[in-house]
Amino acid sequence: MAKQAQDMTAMFKDMMGAFPVDTAAMEDAFKTASTLNEKLSHVAIDAAEKSTEISSKWTKETLAKLGDMSKAKAEPADYAKAMTDFASSYAEVTAEHMAAFAEVAKKVQMDTVELMMAAGKDMSEDAQAVVKKATGDMTAAAKKAAAAK
Repeated sequence: MAKQAQDMTAMFKDMMGAFPVDTAAMEDAFKTASTLNEKLSHVAIDAAEKSTEISSKWTKETLAKLGDMSKAKAEPADYAKAMTDFASSYAEVTAEHMAAFAEVAKKVQMDTVELMMAAGKDMSEDAQAVVKKATGDMTAAAKKAAAAK
């Protein structure tokens, strides 16, 4: 009876010793994650650049319109008209720039979803490859241990 227990111990030892750790699969997973992070960073940086351009353009246009509004007028009624023109123009420009910001946000959302779907597919394929290799290695180790018995 003691001999049979030792045989089982030896079989499990052989089987576990034959089960290699696959570092290539870990490296592939790391590379996939690194690539995803790089692409997501690019999306964020691109969005920040576009948002900065929109903000800068909006500020320049507003300052130009303020300059027009602050010019000396011949008649008091011209000041009221300048204020009304500025308010109307500013509301229009605000709507345009908010729409531009919305387009940037929409593009970020679409790009992010596309990247996450592609990464999910890549990670799923990596996981399938790891499981398939581990199953094959485990089967081979079990067969080797059984043959040694």
